[in-house]
Amino acid sequence: MTAQGLTARLAAHVAGARFQQLSARAVEMTRLSLLDALGVTLAASGLGEGVPAFAEVARDTGGRPEASVIGFGFRTSRLGAALANGAGAHALDFEDAYDGAPIHPNAACVPVALALAEQLDASGQDLLTALAVGCDLVCRLGLALKVNPDEAGWYPPPILGAFGAAATAARLLRLSTEQTQAALALTLNQATATAQFKTDPTSTLRGVRDAFPAHAGLVSALLAQRGVRGFDGVFEGPAGLFALFAKGQYDEDVLTAGLGAYFHGERLSFKPWPSCRGTHAFVEAALSLRQAHGLEPDRIAQIIMTGGGVQRMLAEPPAQKQTPRTAIDAKFSLPFTTALALAHGAVTLDSYAPDRLADPVVLALAARSRFVVDPKATMRDAASGALTLVLTSGETLTHGVLHPKGAPENPIDESGITAKFRDCARRARCPPSDADIDLLAATLLALDRVAAPAAILARSTGVVVA
Repeated sequence: MTAQGLTARLAAHVAGARFQQLSARAVEMTRLSLLDALGVTLAASGLGEGVPAFAEVARDTGGRPEASVIGFGFRTSRLGAALANGAGAHALDFEDAYDGAPIHPNAACVPVALALAEQLDASGQDLLTALAVGCDLVCRLGLALKVNPDEAGWYPPPILGAFGAAATAARLLRLSTEQTQAALALTLNQATATAQFKTDPTSTLRGVRDAFPAHAGLVSALLAQRGVRGFDGVFEGPAGLFALFAKGQYDEDVLTAGLGAYFHGERLSFKPWPSCRGTHAFVEAALSLRQAHGLEPDRIAQIIMTGGGVQRMLAEPPAQKQTPRTAIDAKFSLPFTTALALAHGAVTLDSYAPDRLADPVVLALAARSRFVVDPKATMRDAASGALTLVLTSGETLTHGVLHPKGAPENPIDESGITAKFRDCARRARCPPSDADIDLLAATLLALDRVAAPAAILARSTGVVVA
């Protein structure tokens, strides 16, 4: 396939996607993803570090009240809403993931989908189709990588997520193939994220990062709609996405196999714990060993975590990861999060409150941990891991987890995701009423049968909007 042909084919797929192409499983998972994402973003309005600043910018820069700023009690322009809600989408690191690829496929897509659905008064089926298409594109881009861009200093989730945001917007705006290709090209000129922020334990950028790809994807689609032209070879050209961020090493077949017939959102993973997905195998192992053996922290002499090279960033540098200074850094810490599970038998949103970061029992356990790289693990094993505990008695306990809770092989059912949504929604800065929480949940779970959900989605601000 020529450089021009691949980008054009992906753009044509986005522009031509129809609800009837989605399998029952794809519809179900997209509905659940929207419910999960809305709940997490509501909670982030009350708990997310840095999120209020984005909401303030959205309010101060103004514009027509087209879309909800989730959990903040007001509406603003669609671009402002996408920016603010994008900041909240990942701020608690509690949104869905795709095990086996360095992506959070919906973190930038959902803010764009919700903003445009309100502004356009889109149908439930159009909203689901656009999000399924955007999510699928992010998954394909991530799965096509043969090298991890992080190794060269680029942080993949927001970079790849920007193209999903653009595709989601293009589908809802009903852009042509040529306009969609232009939107993707304009996105390439904005999509970036440095991995440098991982070196600063005080930075909150890691949490609010998806504000930027959500905004970039939406503004690109709006400009393309108005005739701004892009270029060919967005993904595979000599200066395209894969050449710039992956040394040209990607699998073209992954990008096109089953295109339009299979949507990768069918295999999303939902998070039972509000921390990086790479920590979840160790949380699950810690909880299992603690319960099975009645472990108390003072019985644990050493914690050994074995995982892939991708997870090394969650354990190094050891001094930073054993004593995180911000909630988002703690969520990206294998030592701290595993210690939380061992010390308290639970990892919840409350576990990362400021006072919990100084918990002496947790910090003492984290200090007794070390990470070992499994040389056989690949980028596809980033959600797996094994935990070994050396007890003061000399006994050694080991528990490995291949598919952590929430994976397609080990799923959380609809009732579990709905319960998570309700808990998250009540933590918003301006929480919806219990009646509105029920209405939002019922609407999203039946979204394909809702002709015009905009008025109900607007209740996610936390106030009834006329």
